[in-house]
Amino acid sequence: MALPAPRPSAHHVVWHWATPQAEAVLATRDLGTILRFHRAVHRLNQTQLGEALGYDKTYVSALELGKRSLDDVISRRRVAESLGLPPHVLGVTDIADTDHRAMLQFGASTVRLAEIARQSGHASEAVAELWPLVARLEARVEDGHSERDVVRLLAHARVGLGVALGNVLPEERLATAARWTARSLEAARHLGDDSALLAGILRMHGNELRKARIHGAAVERLRHAAAIAPTIDDRAAVLPLLARAAGALGDHELFDAVMRETDQLLDTEAHTSLFNPYALHEIRLRGLLATGRAPTAIKLVENRPTLTTTVAPQWRVIELVTVAQVRLLGGDATGAAEALDVAVGEAVMQRLPHQLQRVVRAAGQRLPDTRAAASEALDRMRQEMAA
Repeated sequence: MALPAPRPSAHHVVWHWATPQAEAVLATRDLGTILRFHRAVHRLNQTQLGEALGYDKTYVSALELGKRSLDDVISRRRVAESLGLPPHVLGVTDIADTDHRAMLQFGASTVRLAEIARQSGHASEAVAELWPLVARLEARVEDGHSERDVVRLLAHARVGLGVALGNVLPEERLATAARWTARSLEAARHLGDDSALLAGILRMHGNELRKARIHGAAVERLRHAAAIAPTIDDRAAVLPLLARAAGALGDHELFDAVMRETDQLLDTEAHTSLFNPYALHEIRLRGLLATGRAPTAIKLVENRPTLTTTVAPQWRVIELVTVAQVRLLGGDATGAAEALDVAVGEAVMQRLPHQLQRVVRAAGQRLPDTRAAASEALDRMRQEMAA
């Protein structure tokens, strides 16, 4: 099976800066340590890094060993920009932060545009935009600027970063995504009186916990989100994710109860726009499989709703894998292979390692060619992401 080439992206390794290891590196504010980490993440030698910074290999080596230093602000700002780091990491005041209102407007726009990018299948780019913003905001809070509007923006930026990371990371690293959504909860709870914000962050945090296979905590966070949701729209946003987490936990009673409530809202004309039937179909199939009701899922698999609205590219991949799992259980190996082959191609294009891992499990021993293609694509993606 011929696979499309991955969409080129200079940002696919940025997630490394969002890890606890990188946090410790950046906290040192030591240029040599930061340069070495940057080279490791991007797999650069000193000559290549020097070309990017405008220095020769000998000078880069001296900087890394602490034998030379960059004492002027202009050079430090230029190096920070070249590395894609917020200037404060290298001890330089960010001009954009001196105007409080402009900083907030810039930050809010960054969060909105990053979400659009993620929904459009460009999660790596979303990470690349959000991580520097989060780093800048956290530095501002640490310096004592904990105004409500700053903390609110930090909460939105952290959860956006966590969700974007949840798209681009393989399963074994998804705890990093859940960690960032958990940190957004800290900021939301600091505000204290914004139930809509707290419910929204609990919803996204619960979903990242579910993806990281921390199912009990995921259900607890999502039930909390549903309980405090201030409007029917807010509650409706939680229900599909709660159903999915309940299924993953194997709690068929909770899964059925949540799906019944969702169906009741769908039957009310005023609430039909609150749900994406395409996504709900996938959630129902997966929940039925997870709670031991494969025959029911097999009967429903052909009842795929017609696409009437645009769905995020990753949703198409998610649905294809789940449908393939059901088809295999129903004895339709050909249909399953067709669905998984398309899913592999799309997962490569959208850089979705977690979905490639789902394809590998779904293909199993029955579809060895598909399993091999997905495994090969996943290995390539892991090599690109390896520090």
